[in-house]
Amino acid sequence: MKQLYLVAAVVGAAVPYLFFIDFFVDEGVDLPAFIEALFANGAVGGFTADLLITSAVFWAFMFTREGTGPNPWPIVLVNMTIGLSCAFPLYLYLDARARESQTPSAQPAS
Repeated sequence: MKQLYLVAAVVGAAVPYLFFIDFFVDEGVDLPAFIEALFANGAVGGFTADLLITSAVFWAFMFTREGTGPNPWPIVLVNMTIGLSCAFPLYLYLDARARESQTPSAQPAS
């Protein structure tokens, strides 16, 4: 599963950025226009609201794990600059990697 999470994080970074780049090529680097486009109609606004709510719940989950799991701050930065489609699988990958390193390896019978 760990490798699947890593692949999903890479795909989750690449695919949204294809759309973002297309937008900025067409509109220029205009942050107010970008934010306006996030709520351009009911369908897009619904998806945007869904992502914002899900991101908030994800952040609350990460910050309440109390010492378990990866440091949430880099994941929050990824969530804000790339998106949840990269941040969530990246978090799962880092968490699986950390748990794997904490699990004692099986000792051969002597």
